[in-house]
Amino acid sequence: MKADRLRDMLRNFRAGDLSEAEMLDALRRLPFEDVDFAKVDHHRAIRCGHPEVILCAGKTPDEVVGIVETMVQAGSNVLATRADAETLEAVKTRFDDVEVNARARTFALVQAKSKPLPGKVVIVSAGTSDIPVAEEARVTAAMMGATVETFYDVGVAGLHRLLRYHAAMLEATVIVVVAGMEGALASVVGGLVSAPVVAVPTSVGYGASFGGVAPLLTMLNSCAAGVSVVNIDNGFGGGYVAALICSVAAKDENDG
Repeated sequence: MKADRLRDMLRNFRAGDLSEAEMLDALRRLPFEDVDFAKVDHHRAIRCGHPEVILCAGKTPDEVVGIVETMVQAGSNVLATRADAETLEAVKTRFDDVEVNARARTFALVQAKSKPLPGKVVIVSAGTSDIPVAEEARVTAAMMGATVETFYDVGVAGLHRLLRYHAAMLEATVIVVVAGMEGALASVVGGLVSAPVVAVPTSVGYGASFGGVAPLLTMLNSCAAGVSVVNIDNGFGGGYVAALICSVAAKDENDG
């Protein structure tokens, strides 16, 4: 439940357009709803500005569908990450309006569009193999209301590809850089722009990349001051932080 919806309910109750029973039924699900195998946090959007996101890994398709049904009944938008093929098929069978991104392993169900955020999130991937993580970041940021632009396969092995988009990156509010191998792209981008850079290391690479540890350490040791780092393959975290930065810009505009 979003804060705007709660305000509307309170206004309708005060005006007599919503009965006490209807109001209590809606509030009954706050702050969370116990569905046996999960405790769905309907209060998350009021506290944090955005609904709880479903991590599908480790959950059965039936459990995921059950959580989605609970969130839909509460009026929440739904975003889920790390969904395997079986889960995606189960969700598509159950819900008509679900938006599936098989490459990102995400699905979304929008009941009320998020308010557009000011500024722009640019997502850059080093290689084509990094696109699944980059797409997870894109879907997440867009779901939260951010305007997103992507530039994929522009890694340091062919630096001229990145420089072609330098002017567009200068217009970004925040840049998410997704890279495996040695992870140098985040430092390069950080040295070219004034916007904050959220670096996402990926597990793409050969043996000595240690499943993403090598790019993680490179990004943590970046000499570019504007680079911060999330966990390995955490496209969701990168996209979420980027959208939050835009949310802060929106708050500043409203306060001004």
